[in-house]
Amino acid sequence: MRLGVMFDRDLPPEQLIPFAREIDGTVVDDLWVVEDLGWTGGISAAATALAVTSRLRVGIGITPAPLRNPMVLAMELGNLARLHPGRLAAGIGHGVPEWMRQVGAAVPSPLSLLEETITSVRALLRGETVTLDGRSVRLDGVSLVHPPAEPPPVLAGVKGPRSLALSGRIAQGTILPEGVGPEQVPGIRARIDGGAGHELVIFTYLHIGDDAAETIEEAVAGQAEFLGVPPETVVMATGTPEQAAAQIKSLWAAGADTVAVRPLGSGPLRHVHALLSAL
Repeated sequence: MRLGVMFDRDLPPEQLIPFAREIDGTVVDDLWVVEDLGWTGGISAAATALAVTSRLRVGIGITPAPLRNPMVLAMELGNLARLHPGRLAAGIGHGVPEWMRQVGAAVPSPLSLLEETITSVRALLRGETVTLDGRSVRLDGVSLVHPPAEPPPVLAGVKGPRSLALSGRIAQGTILPEGVGPEQVPGIRARIDGGAGHELVIFTYLHIGDDAAETIEEAVAGQAEFLGVPPETVVMATGTPEQAAAQIKSLWAAGADTVAVRPLGSGPLRHVHALLSAL
């Protein structure tokens, strides 16, 4: 059971370095960085976090497949994996459809693109020469000159039933968005059917204090719309440190391998330290 902390996209980018260093000094296993349209780039954020820490695994959650040529993505991930062996987890997903349309990157078959991207990136990271004339991806005899000796795990950031099943077939793990509760995890695990070693990562909101409802109301409303569920069903780790810790433990008990908390509100690290004291 792993515990991760997300560097929230709304934090000023220059705060990533002190944030990462402080998390590196705790018992937290992972630091997750985000790539959302208009905020910051996931590769550059991961590179920065890896460079200023010594032990954390840094997860990218997530790079949208429509914005990344698989060869270029493999080059970037392979470079980070060689510089920081065993400390990278690479998330790849469909991208938010509206955002992809905004930048002219919408594709007719997101499932095909994700499958072709993940399978080719994984092969390239293994040092293979890849030729693929797919529906969305075309590669002609390409390979990495410096493949990593220890390829990083590639995880799919997905939520729909067909995408979950695809993740189980082609990825080494699955990243679930904020809001998923423990009662949903067994069914999601069954849809993924990824077998032994397939890592299930769940993001969850974190806020310690009596003002949680007001502080994260906007975030919860947006996530409810993204998930297509009522706001009151969006699961969070909130309340007292003990209540938040209980929620994290319930996700682990339900089958999550990694729970990555997304602290919201002012002074995000105080919420993390409060949680750690209760765990």
